[in-house]
Amino acid sequence: MVSLYVVFLVLLGAERVGELLLSRRNVAWALRRGGTELGRRHFRWMVLLHAFFLPACALEVWALDRPFIPALGLPMLGAVLAAQGLRYWAVLTLGRRWSVRVIALPGEPVVTGGPYRFIRHPNYLAVILEGIAVPLVYTAWLTALVFTVLNLSLLGLRIRCEEAALSEHSDYRKRLGAVPRFAPSWPRIARRAGDPDRGHEVPESLPSRTK
Repeated sequence: MVSLYVVFLVLLGAERVGELLLSRRNVAWALRRGGTELGRRHFRWMVLLHAFFLPACALEVWALDRPFIPALGLPMLGAVLAAQGLRYWAVLTLGRRWSVRVIALPGEPVVTGGPYRFIRHPNYLAVILEGIAVPLVYTAWLTALVFTVLNLSLLGLRIRCEEAALSEHSDYRKRLGAVPRFAPSWPRIARRAGDPDRGHEVPESLPSRTK
């Protein structure tokens, strides 16, 4: 079973490489249009943290002989798949505006469609879920704990940086200020689901959303 878990981690790693390549292309597009990168200082730490995440999962399982517990591992695998779906819903909604960096590009309209109808930061919610669920697929609770604590600290900086840039360069507060950051409200879900025209509002703004 450990070998299957390692294969699972390798597949996630390959996915991350693909996301970085997509991000690089989208960042180049934004910079050609006059975009400016923000938040470089904390971004370096985020890169370092995420680079160690998947290897740490494998190392904990191997070094500490973690067991696979189906009652925990299978629901966590389902949570990983749900997080993947949420992430790519956000990526597809943002299109070229998605990247792993914060790029300020004034004049772009704010995206209010897709998952952004319900929460402001679906991509970050997906990262939080993965940070908990990926290690717990194979009971690597120590990695889940350490990564989550550090990741939440960095995400706090990231979100403040991103929201400040969006507020400065767009009508972010007016369009999304009342939308919850992470936990959607059921009345909002029901209201927006019953209004199909909401889903066709102009897709999202730069600064580009990140992981």
